[in-house]
Amino acid sequence: MNYRLRLTAALLAAGLAVPAAAQETAPPKPVTVSGSVGLVSDYRFRGVSQSDENLAVQGGFTIAHESGVYIGTWGSNLAGWGTFGGANMELDLIAGYKFPVGGGTLDVGATWYMYPGGFDNTDFIEPYAKLSGTLGPASLTAGVAYAPKQEALGSWYLNGTSAANGVYDRPGDKNDNLYVWGDVAAAIPNTGLTAKAHIGASKGNKGLGPFATSVAPTGEYVDWMLGADYAIPTTPLTLGVAYIDTNISDREAAYLQPSFSKGQDGTGTIAGSTVVVSLTAAF
Repeated sequence: MNYRLRLTAALLAAGLAVPAAAQETAPPKPVTVSGSVGLVSDYRFRGVSQSDENLAVQGGFTIAHESGVYIGTWGSNLAGWGTFGGANMELDLIAGYKFPVGGGTLDVGATWYMYPGGFDNTDFIEPYAKLSGTLGPASLTAGVAYAPKQEALGSWYLNGTSAANGVYDRPGDKNDNLYVWGDVAAAIPNTGLTAKAHIGASKGNKGLGPFATSVAPTGEYVDWMLGADYAIPTTPLTLGVAYIDTNISDREAAYLQPSFSKGQDGTGTIAGSTVVVSLTAAF
């Protein structure tokens, strides 16, 4: 009798333990939400300042499904050159699909760049594809983004003087833009530091689009970045420092003055070398 009681008790205990074990090995949620908010000393888009070399507040979030489909949004304040069509904000809508390829991940999608408060023909769409993977301790990414012909990318102004006078040389002109890039990042053991580097090449219209906008202001140029991130222990914060530069010379940028300058006042440059400091909180 005691043996039966002990056996029954053991079976009941095992049965009660099953839900707890099931909870410990519960499958991941089919939908996840992630995001970040941050403060940067200068908003550089492909090497060119979009915040007039001033502080910018940025943030965004992504909703991802276990199938690999995701949608998201990202925004930043703008100033100077970056105020496309009079907008003081950039708002990006993003959608894509990630799936495994070999030992890496292929990510295909599109970004719709919007400038609320500005004019509609400064908005544009840019499909992209990027392949990421690892090589030893390093994470590698190679990508290509191609924006098809759109008014926002056209050469409406042939130079900065026309833009300053508000006289279109070729109103309604459409053009495309190609951007290829590579990123590498590697964590430094036992330090909380991650070293990172980036290089990108732009090829688009040489000139200014509607309201003196341009994704590749000198037609073709290269941008690069070297930096490091530090994950602050026991917090969701990351402190970053990066050196950013382009091969856009003062002479190449001169024909775009005064639009292509700090403060759009005809002096300085917003494509020269700089050090950008950032503080980001992830959630």
